[in-house]
Amino acid sequence: MNIKVAIFEDNSSLRKSLYQLINGSEGFNCVGAFEDCLDILRNIEETKPDVVLMDIQMPAIDGIEAVGMLREKYPDLKILMQTIFEDNEKIFHSILAGASGYILKNTSPARILDFIKETHEGGAPMSPSVAAKVLKMMTTQSLSSKVHTFNLSDREKEVLSCLVKGMSYKLIGDACFISIDTVRGHIRNIYEKVHVHSKGEAIAAAIKGNIV
Repeated sequence: MNIKVAIFEDNSSLRKSLYQLINGSEGFNCVGAFEDCLDILRNIEETKPDVVLMDIQMPAIDGIEAVGMLREKYPDLKILMQTIFEDNEKIFHSILAGASGYILKNTSPARILDFIKETHEGGAPMSPSVAAKVLKMMTTQSLSSKVHTFNLSDREKEVLSCLVKGMSYKLIGDACFISIDTVRGHIRNIYEKVHVHSKGEAIAAAIKGNIV
């Protein structure tokens, strides 16, 4: 079964390239390619994608604002942010808005497909340089923020730490020697204790509160 992808990208040549890449690759189907986010809720309703590939720098409504809009109506929708910038503030706000992952536009076509697949499977992929910045933000927060554990168990902290690193449910299960169903159970408990509804919000809470 193909992974259905919707693209939001204002650069016409890049939008066309991504459309061709996704539609020309086995196991993927581009159900829509849009130049802005002005009608994003209707676009999503009509195309019903599994994964949204979202440019962060968009006219009128930028990608971060668009993610927030989507999260309100489609809390379980997988959203992969894409940008040319490695800006700490934009990365953090994207995660806080509820983005599932964050990659750079210079990522190779093969890796873009890998990241889309990983996002679809429940992971939170990040380009290596982006992941490094997230870890740096966590270090900075640890120096300036009061620790808030939310009464998470050691195992729940371990699972949350894996989420922050962008690991999929399967990889978390392998790393912690537990089943995927057990991983899902821990993540449900984390969401409830931290009062969040998505991986992005959980990661943002981990960074802001120095939980892990």
